[in-house]
Amino acid sequence: MTEIDSLRAGMLLVATPGLRDPNFRRTVVYLVAHSDEGTVGVILNRPSETAVQNVLPSWATHTARPHAVFAGGPVQTSAAMCLGVCRTGTDPRQVSGVVGVTGPVVLVDLDSDPAVIAQSLRGIRIYAGRAGWDAEQLVDEIVEGSWYVVPGLPDDVLAGPRTDLWFSVLRRQPYPRSLLAYHPGDPTRN
Repeated sequence: MTEIDSLRAGMLLVATPGLRDPNFRRTVVYLVAHSDEGTVGVILNRPSETAVQNVLPSWATHTARPHAVFAGGPVQTSAAMCLGVCRTGTDPRQVSGVVGVTGPVVLVDLDSDPAVIAQSLRGIRIYAGRAGWDAEQLVDEIVEGSWYVVPGLPDDVLAGPRTDLWFSVLRRQPYPRSLLAYHPGDPTRN
């Protein structure tokens, strides 16, 4: 199976060291949806300086650390999207206010009652904006070598504040791709 054939919800797009677009440099994008019409995801490793408490106070105590709104991508930056991870043994189809993405990862309706939904979730993360590609745009970027397509884990969505997610995701890939985790962010400073 090629990387393009593996595109689906729950996969990660990991920026290759050669991707210089400042919107996506050294990012890890979780794919929320993929179809013939296009692809939607959120950048998992870009916390902003905005505390969830300042914009969605009722959700603040339910977010994974850091309790910040994450920059999900350059599209619709004034809109919020929320991903959550269900607790072990919880069937996402039985939880009101969520829509399953894959496995225990869900999209959370921020208009729902956080106290009710939080009982079923290990944690949530809120994103301002999203990443999006037209039908062939993402395929072209993968072919030109901008992205690696790799399996995502539910814990990637809730990665802690001291986690270098780009490094961690690349490091767990098979050799020789795992060596790319050690690629310097700025080769001129090496």
